[in-house]
Amino acid sequence: MISFWCLFLETIELDEIKDSLIGLPGVSGLSTEQRKRLTIAVEHVANPSIIFLDEPSSGLDARAAAIVMRAVKNAVQTGRTVVCTIHQPSIDIFEAFDDLILMKSGGRIIYCGPLDLHSSKVIQYFENISGVPKIKDNYNSATWMLEVTSKSVEAELQVDFAQIYNESTLSQENKELVRRLSSPSGSKDLHFPTRFPQNSWGQFKACYWKLHLSYWRSPSYNLARILFVTALSLLSGICFGSKERKC
Repeated sequence: MISFWCLFLETIELDEIKDSLIGLPGVSGLSTEQRKRLTIAVEHVANPSIIFLDEPSSGLDARAAAIVMRAVKNAVQTGRTVVCTIHQPSIDIFEAFDDLILMKSGGRIIYCGPLDLHSSKVIQYFENISGVPKIKDNYNSATWMLEVTSKSVEAELQVDFAQIYNESTLSQENKELVRRLSSPSGSKDLHFPTRFPQNSWGQFKACYWKLHLSYWRSPSYNLARILFVTALSLLSGICFGSKERKC
């Protein structure tokens, strides 16, 4: 179990700060980027098969965003599926994704499929649409994709990218895949014998160990408690101590 968690911390790249306190945002403790990776790590504790992330790189600079997405990519390589939204990604971050779902205003899908190396699949798909300008050399494919699918381009070309996608072979393949995976053969409904994954004794040990670590990592808090209890005991003993009375 210990080796598993050590390997897991290395996967999320948290092994160097495993004994650090979280602290207060912007005041002490972990940085914003480290907090995001910690949040991802907390979600991994339940060993989920799918993890949903809502703009994990928001509020980060380019370096911090790359570190967070690298940790996400490492999590994917352990066999988990990660579904996340991304805002204005760099080329490296965008090409770290395996598949893309692109929607226009109103939530209508205009592309759903793989990216492939250097986003070649999505670039090929949109360049095959009549009137769409070719991507320039060394241009961010994510930026180009958003530019050529904007409302102004649709109005200029007099096309509906959502309608084009619905009539495409790619859309039919995706619908067939969804239909096939929606009813897997030999599957059974999930059933859990108990409400909690651990029995009462296991829950007690986990909570006790967590509290023990919390106190152990806060020596200044423990020292203040000891001094306060000692002073309060002495004061109570002096003020309310019993005295012998003679009848």
